[in-house]
Amino acid sequence: MQQRVAPRLPSLRLSPAAMTTLVAALLIGAPVIAALTTGLIGGGGQAWTHIVSTQLAGYTLATLGVLALTTALVLLFAVPSAWFVSLFDFPGRSIFEWALILPLAAPGYVLAYAWADIMEVGGPLQSALRDITGLSARDYWFPSLYSIPGLSFVMACALYPYAYLTARAAFTNLSLCTMEAARSLGASPFRIFIRVALPAARPAIFAGLALALMETAADYGAASYLGVQTLSVGIFRAWHSFSEPAVAARLAFLLILIAFGLQLIERQARGRGTIQQTATRWRTPKRQTLGRRSGLIVTVGCTAILLLAFIFPVSRLVWISMETGIGQKAMWRPFFNSLTLAFAGSALAFLLAVTVVISSRQNRFSQIIGRLAAGAGYAAPGIVLALGALFILSWSGLSVAGPAALVFLVWIYASRFTAAGAEPLNAAFSRAPASLGNAARSLGANRFQRLVRVDLPVAMSGAAAASIILFVEMLKELPATLMLRPFNWDTLAVQAHAYASDERLAAATLPSLMITAAGLLPVILLSLQLTRAGESRAGG
Repeated sequence: MQQRVAPRLPSLRLSPAAMTTLVAALLIGAPVIAALTTGLIGGGGQAWTHIVSTQLAGYTLATLGVLALTTALVLLFAVPSAWFVSLFDFPGRSIFEWALILPLAAPGYVLAYAWADIMEVGGPLQSALRDITGLSARDYWFPSLYSIPGLSFVMACALYPYAYLTARAAFTNLSLCTMEAARSLGASPFRIFIRVALPAARPAIFAGLALALMETAADYGAASYLGVQTLSVGIFRAWHSFSEPAVAARLAFLLILIAFGLQLIERQARGRGTIQQTATRWRTPKRQTLGRRSGLIVTVGCTAILLLAFIFPVSRLVWISMETGIGQKAMWRPFFNSLTLAFAGSALAFLLAVTVVISSRQNRFSQIIGRLAAGAGYAAPGIVLALGALFILSWSGLSVAGPAALVFLVWIYASRFTAAGAEPLNAAFSRAPASLGNAARSLGANRFQRLVRVDLPVAMSGAAAASIILFVEMLKELPATLMLRPFNWDTLAVQAHAYASDERLAAATLPSLMITAAGLLPVILLSLQLTRAGESRAGG
């Protein structure tokens, strides 16, 4: 009689890649978990009841209203400009191709400071209007920037480059076969854009739009300055003004739900169909030259976008700084602090991004864990991560005033932006042929040798873009820095926010311009790199 052998339980041992991914995921996701746990368990009582009955609906509706209007404006700015820059020749196209990315260097709160001054009663726009018409300030209506539409306009100006970049990449990779078939059937350029280009580019456009909207939902500086009561403002007020961190954590839970919803929409849109181009007939069609009238209209449109999003506000800040003659030697220390935190945070985020991306290629478990952790960190706004760090600090008995706060701040920077660094690295791997790994394996290379000789060199091809994105984003971070920085450790963002909040705009111009200048060179380098990559693909 044959003896039955009890089935063995599956082994719970994790591979080195899975363990590495788990450690990286814990570093990225711990602040989010701490904030969510505190929000779900604590945060009740009279303070929460008061907010629910009087302010929660207003916070939520204001946030959703800003997101809706920002969506419309971002698509209006980004998609048509990307379409014409990618597939048509017109006067100034080679300049607009890289210049339309420049607003990434200026944070939303900096643009809010500048546009508020431009549009106020004593600003240049209304002053010119009164000089031309002879009217007084009471004789006409003028739109106010201190409103949901005003905040949406500012955020669209600051963040439309995300959607512009992804849309441009999608339009550049359009199928030559599809375009020629549509033209042969007599489709006009407008119908090709509506019926062919937009459906094909929709996943990429949604990806860039989701990034812009997550940044909009996370914004605190511009919303606070313009007086729009969004969830981010409510979270900071509950923590700072009312000393109710648990209540702030409950509000943070709602903000995370919105951010995760945006990320889910982006993932579903991306999963609806990316097309692999494998034949020469799938090359991008050559750019068509627009007629004189059409080319002039497109040039004027791109110029208007660049003027509104970058040239007008930055020029206004430069003018105020020169006119007032305010020069502050004390700005060099915040400048040094900003660069120090940005470099340290970028290094840690880049290390985590490389770890997550390479480990996720080893097995399915590592891929799922790494993607969830990176997505959770990026979906959670900086103000939420800062709350989680404060809870961890209080549980561990450490002080916010000591060096631990700087370590935690660098940690929060890395947790917040690791996903932003992982995207260029994933793109680098997607461009590499799978035959590289197979060839290394057939030659007898073990897993470590493949990591050193294949995976890491491939990942480094996306290192420049990842490093630039991480550095620029961390340089602009405001709410987490406000909440976690030690005493007497101000960054440029904190200084600009403090001066602007005290209605000292002239004093806020210098740190605002220094933030923009520090981010300008990396953004230009990124833009030129993407332009050269697009030209090489078109020529190859």
